[in-house]
Amino acid sequence: MSTNESNSVPIPSLVGRSLIGGVLMGLANLVPGISGGTMLLAAGIYPRFINAIAEVTTLRLRAPSIAVLGSVVVAAGLAILLLAGTVKGLVVDHRWIMYSLFIGLTLGGVPIVWKMVRPARKSTWIGAIVGFIVMAVLAYSQQTQSGAGGGSTGIFMLFLAGVAGASAMILPGVSGGYLLLVLGQYIPILSAIDAFKLALKGGEMGEATQIALHVGIPVGLGVLVGVVGVSNLLRLLLKRFEKATLGVLLGLLLGAVVGLWPFQTGVLPQVGDVVKGEMMTEGLIAELDPEDYPTRYFSPSGTQVGGVFGGIAVGFLITFAIARIGGREEK
Repeated sequence: MSTNESNSVPIPSLVGRSLIGGVLMGLANLVPGISGGTMLLAAGIYPRFINAIAEVTTLRLRAPSIAVLGSVVVAAGLAILLLAGTVKGLVVDHRWIMYSLFIGLTLGGVPIVWKMVRPARKSTWIGAIVGFIVMAVLAYSQQTQSGAGGGSTGIFMLFLAGVAGASAMILPGVSGGYLLLVLGQYIPILSAIDAFKLALKGGEMGEATQIALHVGIPVGLGVLVGVVGVSNLLRLLLKRFEKATLGVLLGLLLGAVVGLWPFQTGVLPQVGDVVKGEMMTEGLIAELDPEDYPTRYFSPSGTQVGGVFGGIAVGFLITFAIARIGGREEK
């Protein structure tokens, strides 16, 4: 998108659409399988968001870019802060229902990215295969971990989680929540956000400060590094290798579904199992939160199979409808 095109849109209109896109992006980064970048595409604000990051990081401080970037960041941050606990609870207590919805929301982004891809070339298909394999490997690594929902939360892992989340803000098809699941940081980070919110509501500023220092700062630094690095790298790749890069994004989007097999549930670990790096004893099992239970596959009933297809359809229609709205406003 050119500078003239950006300037032709009134700032209040840019702010309104950016706020909608920011809320959707914030929700996406809470949900495994949904890409924040895809949601920005669906809201019709993605090109302006990428350009805004590039301009701000090169100190080109134009009002439209600041308005877009500020609105998206504020809206996404509020959505994450206010809804982290609710989304975490739904994933823990209703995993197969939520995962079916996630699959639909993810697949709803395929037409969006495909519209950017066509006409496809050989390099596009090669990139798509590579992207799909990468996500499939990540899905396999997630399933081979015991208790992948909660892992070590050292400073480096939290920083890496921030970089992963930032990547999802930029790359359509890449889910920040999904990458956090693979890294074992999804539940710990959402739990920290929810605890921070409760501490603020209860006036416990000491506890809130501790959470901010030990979790907020490492994750925040990772997000900053990821946003600046990934956005500028993506602009460079799209400029020099557009079709191949878009093919990789499409493959990443399709491959994300592999790790969202809905028929799995959290199960109480047994003595001797390893969860979050600890060998389980009867005492540790008694103290373990349900959100940290390892997941196991189960055989679904006919009703559950039907429910999954319904959830996929609902998720797909939601993303598709948002994309249609964004597309009409973009014209």
